[in-house]
Amino acid sequence: MIVDCGIYQDGRRTEGPSDFSAALDEARAAADGFVWIGLHEPTEKEFDRVSSEFGLHPLAVEDALRAHQRPKLEVYDDSLFAVIKPVVYDSGSDAVTTDELMLFLGDSFVVTVRHGEGAPLTAVRRRLEAEPEVLKHGPTAVLYAVSDAVVDHYIEVAAELQTDLEELEAEVFAPENGTDTKNTAASIYTFKRQLLEFRRATGPLAAPVERLASAGVPFVHAHSRPFFRDVSDHLTRANEHVEGLDRLLSDILSAHLAQVGVRQNDDMRKISAWAAMAAVPTMVAGIYGMNFEHMPELDWVWSYPAVIALMALAVFGLYRQFKHRGWL
Repeated sequence: MIVDCGIYQDGRRTEGPSDFSAALDEARAAADGFVWIGLHEPTEKEFDRVSSEFGLHPLAVEDALRAHQRPKLEVYDDSLFAVIKPVVYDSGSDAVTTDELMLFLGDSFVVTVRHGEGAPLTAVRRRLEAEPEVLKHGPTAVLYAVSDAVVDHYIEVAAELQTDLEELEAEVFAPENGTDTKNTAASIYTFKRQLLEFRRATGPLAAPVERLASAGVPFVHAHSRPFFRDVSDHLTRANEHVEGLDRLLSDILSAHLAQVGVRQNDDMRKISAWAAMAAVPTMVAGIYGMNFEHMPELDWVWSYPAVIALMALAVFGLYRQFKHRGWL
């Protein structure tokens, strides 16, 4: 679906023809004009019209339609193709999901293709239209504004994940409160998968952004390199934050497994202690239950209470020993 089609001259939006070809001709006729077309999950038929009018490379068109691409930057003869993966954090379920955003930059045009609802294109377009001094730099300004907004949101999501990780850490190291060990382990693994999903968006984007910050990238304004370096710095900070979260989560998982092992050892010691205390009266009762004719104290009046007292004293002595050693 075509969301918006705007013609910009000298950084300001102007009224123009709705036809793609005529709008592009008008933008190219002006020295500082360009066309910005936004699409949301377009069908193949809808995108065929756009790709034919703007001469987009078929391989890039295929990637834009199918989605599920890694963040990347590719240069073709007539256009520049960039893939960025915005990250969405659902505070209700504490889940991280990724969408996809493709940008085509060429001679006096920029085409954005959005998959999912997480791309901040509406806010970016509104902000750029309010800043004509930035927008007059053409398609490069759109690429910078989009990448800057996405990367800044990475940092915000990383902060949310930091808060969730602190809560998970407090749960793992809290005193015994009857927390289900299986649920805690499942929460840790779920969190680790969310971090993996996050890293799939932020990690591969580092190389394209560094390339944009260097010289010699077609269709990118030469004076934009410092701005892309700033985006690269923010992306590096987000990647370092996520890597730190991943290392801390691994340490929390190791600590949790160690706690489980300690609790299992405590349980085994308790079971062993109770089994040892039960073994003493069982042994004595087993001996006197063999019904041999010539056994000591069988005819003694006090033999039964004496044996009972002996078993009780033995069990009590074992209990004191196990209690002293911390087994019970």
